[in-house]
Amino acid sequence: MYFNKTVNNFLIFIGCVGIMFLFRVIPHPPNFTPVIALSLYLPIVFGLWSIPFFILGFAVTDYFIEFHSLLIWTWSSLALVGLLSQLAKGKLTRLLLAFTGALIFFIISNFGVWITSSFYTHDFQGLMNCYILAIPFFTNTLISTMLFAGLCEFLFSSKFFFLKSYVRKIN
Repeated sequence: MYFNKTVNNFLIFIGCVGIMFLFRVIPHPPNFTPVIALSLYLPIVFGLWSIPFFILGFAVTDYFIEFHSLLIWTWSSLALVGLLSQLAKGKLTRLLLAFTGALIFFIISNFGVWITSSFYTHDFQGLMNCYILAIPFFTNTLISTMLFAGLCEFLFSSKFFFLKSYVRKIN
């Protein structure tokens, strides 16, 4: 019984990573993906063991859409969001953590843009310019993260969700 549940958990997890892959490779508005919501909800549902596999799934998609100089910044911010998932105690905290995850991704990834590129001066004004010019991208990130977090919340906590018996208990 335990082996069967483990296999099912793994298959469900692979399906979630597949969804993340699909949303990253199909045309979409900039930063409008379920990646941050999934990096929060996969560890909530499956446990912390899912974080390296999620990052590996992210790496596979980056291979297909081309590696870039911000990998360490984006991957580490998603791993941090995954670790923060352990603070989730209920629906409200999960949704607040989704917002926090979008904010963490914005702060870390744009710091990476500022530190690794020559687009901005390497002073406080250049850092502020980097964050200000990234606000439109943050809008898409925030909207998509909250939308997909709401969808994850519905799917993983719904009593009618057909996979409920296969995943960890979610409040």
